[in-house]
Amino acid sequence: MIRIVVIDDHPLVRKGIEMVAGLEQDIQVVGFASNGAEALEQITSLKPNVALVDLRLPGEHGLDIIKKSRKVHKECKYVILTSYANEIEIQEAMKEEVDGYILKEALPEELIAALRLVVKGRKYYDPVVVQFAMGQNSTGEEDGISRLTPREMEVLGALSKGYNNKTIAEQLVISEHTVKKHIGQVLEKLNLKDRTQAALYAVSKGIGKK
Repeated sequence: MIRIVVIDDHPLVRKGIEMVAGLEQDIQVVGFASNGAEALEQITSLKPNVALVDLRLPGEHGLDIIKKSRKVHKECKYVILTSYANEIEIQEAMKEEVDGYILKEALPEELIAALRLVVKGRKYYDPVVVQFAMGQNSTGEEDGISRLTPREMEVLGALSKGYNNKTIAEQLVISEHTVKKHIGQVLEKLNLKDRTQAALYAVSKGIGKK
């Protein structure tokens, strides 16, 4: 059973998620929270499999709540459920290694599929988020992926986790200069603009998954 805690201050959103989950035999909403304090209490006591977290709560940010919640329940998967998608917040979410990023406009079946994926250890980023961050331009990516070297694939996988150049260099035991060269090659071969696009592309393809 996938047990969910919903962290959102909008009653209609909470009720909607509860209704959607209620149609599935393997998914159950076990708790609700409208702020960080309630979220910590619910996650600590209920030990859910997944926490759906709104980015913008009154006086608080969802990522701050996720950081605090991970200290009390590391095994929980944390998925952002928000109405917004901008590049800065997407970057911050990836640095925090959230397990998913879903827009509230998603179809119910998309939300259900995302929950089942993240519980299995996969990451899920809403296709709309990926398209937005990648500037709607995917020309050449499928051809490019086959041209990546094994090392470039490793670098791409590290980017999917939001790692900076120093961390990638330490993990792969190479210099930061070499990391920059590999990233440049990845961007060129995949026809991508920057490392954020590369990271989202990797997540969307399951590259670098845990």
